[in-house]
Amino acid sequence: MVSRDRLAELFLELVQIDSVSRNERMLAEYLTSRLEELGFAVYEDEAGRAIGGSAGNLVAHLPGKVDGAGSILFCAHMDTVEPGRRVKPRVKDGVVYSSGETILGADDKAGIAAILEAVRVAQEKGFKYPPIEVVFTVAEEVGLLGSKNLDTGLLKSGMGFVLDCDGSPGKIIVRAPSQDRIVARVHGRAAHAGINPEDGINAIQAASYGIACLRLGRIDDETTANIGVIRGGLATNIVPDRVDLEGETRSLVDAKRMAMTEEICRNLEEGVRRKGGRIEIAVETVYRAFKLDPDAPPVRLAMQAADQLGLKPYLEQSGGGSDANIFNAAGIPTANLACGMRKVHSTEECLELNDLVDTARLVLEIIKQSTGR
Repeated sequence: MVSRDRLAELFLELVQIDSVSRNERMLAEYLTSRLEELGFAVYEDEAGRAIGGSAGNLVAHLPGKVDGAGSILFCAHMDTVEPGRRVKPRVKDGVVYSSGETILGADDKAGIAAILEAVRVAQEKGFKYPPIEVVFTVAEEVGLLGSKNLDTGLLKSGMGFVLDCDGSPGKIIVRAPSQDRIVARVHGRAAHAGINPEDGINAIQAASYGIACLRLGRIDDETTANIGVIRGGLATNIVPDRVDLEGETRSLVDAKRMAMTEEICRNLEEGVRRKGGRIEIAVETVYRAFKLDPDAPPVRLAMQAADQLGLKPYLEQSGGGSDANIFNAAGIPTANLACGMRKVHSTEECLELNDLVDTARLVLEIIKQSTGR
């Protein structure tokens, strides 16, 4: 029932619309038109204004064909990472690649394409579908900013499905971590590096002392930590008086993430102080962890749908966050479904068209199974 050719054409069109984070305006306008063609009432919220972006989240509602049926939510994000401008897709042996100079944008335009195609087929075949809500978010790749600024009170669904996971359709993410963002500024004292270096305090060295004693990488099976950015210094003949650091902690267990963040902050402070420096640290919890039981409604429904299609459903945990974290925190049980993307966030990103078709078939089957018709 899913049209492979139509779906492939839609996906190829989507990836050629530039939509790097905070610059989703062209894609938002395109998708608004597509959703309205399908009969959705579309609302664009004020998230773009709140985050300094060109567009807000799209929240779309489609009336159901079954009296009394509960609404279900499907979500994918519009933005892509860099290098994501002027994508030139190539199809070879049933696999879509970029030209090699950019990412492809299957993350997450594969999810968008699958949702739109599934709804179209449900209408074409006259299925008795429930009310459907679609949310296409902005700025997901830079900290889930779109969904964090979404008024979830606008949503009526009792369960949701985010299509934003790599791997083959049938993979269902039921557990994902929380994340803390750590931003620190190390203060030293400037001096001439050749004339009077003894009067200075080298902020780079002080920061290095703090970093050297940190536990980083995989801490345990549920927890990771990283310092990913360091900026500082003006010239080789100046003892640097300031260094900025950025890092993160993640854990499937909130208490572990909090403990790891506290440990990093404490050790940074102690290391910097040993070299005579001073440090200011700010911590932001980007998103909370979630865990769904196998019998949670969206998990059970996704497994039934995958079984029906012969897709071999399996449950996994993830080391990354998604919009599903935000929906779960808002009280909407939401599973994250794989949609075939591979090697995301790289110029080697690719997508098998067979996986894209199966993803659309899975969304369609979830729609059908949700009413038992």
